[in-house]
Amino acid sequence: MSRIGKIPVTIPAGVEVTIEGQDVRVKGPKGELTHTVAEPITVAKAEDGVLSVERPNDERKSKALHGLSRTLISNMVVGVTEGYEKKLEIVGVGYRVALKGPTELEFALGFSHPVVVKAPEGITFAVEKPTAFSVIGIDKQAVGEVAANIRKIRKPEPYKGKGVRYAGEHVRRKVGKAGK
Repeated sequence: MSRIGKIPVTIPAGVEVTIEGQDVRVKGPKGELTHTVAEPITVAKAEDGVLSVERPNDERKSKALHGLSRTLISNMVVGVTEGYEKKLEIVGVGYRVALKGPTELEFALGFSHPVVVKAPEGITFAVEKPTAFSVIGIDKQAVGEVAANIRKIRKPEPYKGKGVRYAGEHVRRKVGKAGK
């Protein structure tokens, strides 16, 4: 039995879950998310405010999808109640970020031009300092993907560590060439 798959998903107050076949819709104070559960997995709602994710057999595919499906549903419940936030920071002389509205960032990252990043639907940005910002949303996958795409614009390089990195990320440094 999957150790993660057998844990029930508790539904907090203020969250409404509807199950229509393989589709699970979660509606909460921050918004609404939907997910289609993969075929052999079934989701059942108990009367005490708990969702249980079940698998029909012990085939390899069913085992793999069991824990995954439960975690995706749990992430949806957390997303509509608390939301997700990914903090990033910029390291480098002259590197900075500016907010051009709640869904647009403008980066100065050493290129000859400023780089403008527009947020997809459901994602917003917050800038704490010119070198620190965060990506906020209710969909964990979308928040992580937007943060990864922003990091990809200028990855931290190994010699000086300049670039966009996740907050708290450790960048392995290289020594560089020896001086005379």
